[in-house]
Amino acid sequence: MTKLIKGTTRRGALKTLAGGAAGAASLPLWARFADAQTSEPIKVGFQVHRTGIGAAYGRWYDRTTQAAAKLINDAGGINGRMVEIVAEDDGTDPKRGAEVVEKFANQHGCDVGFGTLFSHVVIGSAPRAGELKLPYFVVSEGHHVASGMLNRYTLQPGITDVKSQVQAMAPYVSENLGKKVTMVFPDFAFGHDHRDFFTSAIEAQGGEVLEHIAIPPSETSFTKYFPKIPRETEVLYHVMVGPAVLTFVKELGEFFGPSRPEMFGFIDSLEAVDLASPGLEYLNDTYFWEGNPRHAQEDQSEFDKFFREQVGVDDRGASVSDATDVSTYAHMFGCWETLYTLKAGMEACDYKGPDDRAALIEAVEAMTEMPHSNEHPQGAKQFNGKTHQVFGHQYISRVEDGFLKRVHTTSIEDTLYPDEVDYTTQSF
Repeated sequence: MTKLIKGTTRRGALKTLAGGAAGAASLPLWARFADAQTSEPIKVGFQVHRTGIGAAYGRWYDRTTQAAAKLINDAGGINGRMVEIVAEDDGTDPKRGAEVVEKFANQHGCDVGFGTLFSHVVIGSAPRAGELKLPYFVVSEGHHVASGMLNRYTLQPGITDVKSQVQAMAPYVSENLGKKVTMVFPDFAFGHDHRDFFTSAIEAQGGEVLEHIAIPPSETSFTKYFPKIPRETEVLYHVMVGPAVLTFVKELGEFFGPSRPEMFGFIDSLEAVDLASPGLEYLNDTYFWEGNPRHAQEDQSEFDKFFREQVGVDDRGASVSDATDVSTYAHMFGCWETLYTLKAGMEACDYKGPDDRAALIEAVEAMTEMPHSNEHPQGAKQFNGKTHQVFGHQYISRVEDGFLKRVHTTSIEDTLYPDEVDYTTQSF
């Protein structure tokens, strides 16, 4: 269970939990549901990228969200109320994202908004969530939350941010791969986070970035960008998103041929792509950051095994019903963990409805340690209530004969950085 800062109360909601849990669990769902103070479901507005450049992520964010919601409801819901997922496609578009947030608040009567991934959509949507006083739980990785750019109603408690990720990765890259780096990244907020924070992180290790190559995220052909890579490059750092990622990695291999620098990629460049796809053989002996190892490791935790079973993913990170349907495994756990954090927050403040939204945010702000568990299958985490950002372990994997083998795990301490904002000082 997520730990709370000392002094935080659960308004009596958990005083009888230990004694009543066993009995409640034995009741049929209708009885647990009817015993709640209201029979109305808790509505979670799911802002999902069904279309646009984030569609592959949206598909798996949806599967993960639905699986977590089912488990929560099968266990009695939240405060005795069922969870209803109200999904709206934002087209991976910032303007449409803000419109979706407004629909959640004014049309659907949602208790919270949840699930947004692409950083430009978060940045376009979060101000409206703040205006509407709708708690907005994003699953994005961008540094926009922890930077103070957004507002007290926007939280990222289920997935780490780029600044923490690259800060933890840079020492390994510098010590094992090289110090002269060329970066290839998407030309929008998420890519700019990589550009800015990895450049600073590698310089702190005595390295340097020779060239920044920004590519529009809607690009479908990439060969024209690769001649910009300096010959003296020791490490090519790549991160790409969107429907053309397979084309990106294939063309990268064709460009280098048998001679290439060391390569360190964020698995975003291969999310939803089968590593065994023709043309990717050259990736053998290259390295990837993974938010959650796609391929089940020899020391697989019981929690990762449980998560895979519930979401319907096999040991290679593909759908159990279709081996060609590869998941976005490095990211989608964030939806699962965010929903369970939302559940813990609502139970801590005895959430009853929109009047308790501020109390919900305060309850989540009070969270600290999140132990490795079925609720947090990616690993243990530490939440910073001031910055609304969670911090956790990062993983580096090496491609070995088509298998992503984890070779390095950072500590949580490796990912921490000084606070840039204190949202708790902002009024509701």
